[in-house]
Amino acid sequence: MASKINFPSKSLIEQRKYDHIALCLSEKTESGDAGFNGIHLIHDSLPELNFEEIDASATFLGKKFNAPFIIEAMTGGCREAEKINKNLAKAAEKVGVAMGVGSERALITEPKLAGTYKVRDVAPNAFLIGNLGLIQFRNGFGDKEFNHAISEIDCNALAIHLNPLQELCQPEGNKNWSGCANELTEMCKAGFPIIVKETGAGISAETAKIIERAGAKAIDVSGYGGTNFALIEHYRSGIGGFESWGIPTACSVLEVRKAVKIPVIASGGIRSGIDMAKAVALGADMCGAALPFLKAATISDVAVEEKLREFIQQFKIAMMLTGSKNIAELKKAKYVLTGLVKDWKEQRVR
Repeated sequence: MASKINFPSKSLIEQRKYDHIALCLSEKTESGDAGFNGIHLIHDSLPELNFEEIDASATFLGKKFNAPFIIEAMTGGCREAEKINKNLAKAAEKVGVAMGVGSERALITEPKLAGTYKVRDVAPNAFLIGNLGLIQFRNGFGDKEFNHAISEIDCNALAIHLNPLQELCQPEGNKNWSGCANELTEMCKAGFPIIVKETGAGISAETAKIIERAGAKAIDVSGYGGTNFALIEHYRSGIGGFESWGIPTACSVLEVRKAVKIPVIASGGIRSGIDMAKAVALGADMCGAALPFLKAATISDVAVEEKLREFIQQFKIAMMLTGSKNIAELKKAKYVLTGLVKDWKEQRVR
C-alpha cells in the first residue's frame, strides 16, 4: 500500500485531494487495457496530401479548437493544485485546446480553497469546463451550488461526473445513488451546457440514452484502461477487488456513439495522438487525457505545452497516414478491430 503524508493543517477534503495528486505521481494508478491496441487504422502508402495542410481543428459546443482535445479534469481543492491548474490553463490557452478542473466540491464547502481552481487570469479565452459530482446533488447540493461552481471560475461548460465505483470503494464515499437521474434532468433544465462524464469506468449505451434524454449536451465516456480510481481509493485504505471493473474506453466509445446523437468525448487511457486518431475514427468528437500531463504540470506550463504539441503532432501524422485531411475525413477512416474490441462490438453494438 502506498505511503501518504498527513498534514495536520489540511481538512479531510483537502487531504483527500492531496492524496490523489501524490498517489498519481508516485504510484502505479493505471490498470487494464483501454482497447486501443485492438484498433488498427488502415495505412495509406500514397496519401495525396501535404502535411502542412492537414487540418486538425474541431468544433465542440460552439467553440473551435486547434485540435479535438481536452486536458481532462485533474485537481483542485488543495494548495498544491493551484500551480498545477495554472500551468495546465496557460498551455491550453496557448495551444488552443480545452481544459477541465477537478471536482469543485471543495470550492463550495471550503471557500478558502477557491483560488486553487481559478485560472482566468492566465487563460482568459480558453474553453474551461467546471466539475461537480452528481452524487453531491443527491446529498444536498442545489441551484445555489450549481450556479456558484459556474460563476466562481467563469467556465464555459460544467462537467457532472458519475463515480459510483470510486464512491463505493472510497473510505468516506457516498453509497446511495437512488434518484440521481432525476437530479441530472433538473440540472440540465437550467440551460447551461452540461457534459456528463464518468471517472474511469466507462459509460454503456443504456446509460448514454438516459443522459441524452436528461438534456446533457455531451458525454465523456472516461472508460476503463487509464487512471483507476478504484485502485487509488484502495491505496487510501478503501475496498479492493474492483481494479479490473469497467468498460474499456474504445468499447464505450463504440457503444455510446451508436446510442446517442450528442457529441462524444473519448477519455480513459488516451496516451498518444495515435490513440486520439483511433478514437475519432470510432466516432468520438473530442478526446481527453489527464495523467500524461500531471507530471508536466508540476514543472511548468512550457512542459505541458510541449506534451500537448507532441500529442497533436502524432494526431496529425496519423491523419496523414489514413489519407485524412480533416476531422470529417478521419471519422470515415477504415480500420480493423481485433480481440476484445471486436468481440465487444459484435455482442453489444448492432
